[in-house]
Amino acid sequence: MSQKLDLGSVVITLTEGIQWADKYRKDMTTEEGRKKQVDGYLIPLESLKLVMDQDIQAVRAYKGINKAGEQTLILVGAKWDAEKGIYVDVFKEEKGEEGVEGGVPLVYDGTRPVPPYGDPESPLNP
Repeated sequence: MSQKLDLGSVVITLTEGIQWADKYRKDMTTEEGRKKQVDGYLIPLESLKLVMDQDIQAVRAYKGINKAGEQTLILVGAKWDAEKGIYVDVFKEEKGEEGVEGGVPLVYDGTRPVPPYGDPESPLNP
């Protein structure tokens, strides 16, 4: 790619993230879907900062297919749960309307697939 990306918002709702992950899983069950090779992802610093701005100990990445039809990573914070013996996903919530309890759980996107968003001179690029 010869231009800097304007990714817009890298915040998506958990509901949208679930839809993207389901779409990816369904796509990978088809021969056409399996032929789409992604070797890596370009991850904007903004996405990493947003997911790390939580009380977490790890970040989990789920694969999905975004509205543009690109394979993407959905970044989610994770925190150790000693009782369960696993890292559990945690979600920052968008503020609800004033006087309304709770908000919309958020996850983070903004990643772009390699190819085409790779460095052609990188020794990691096939």
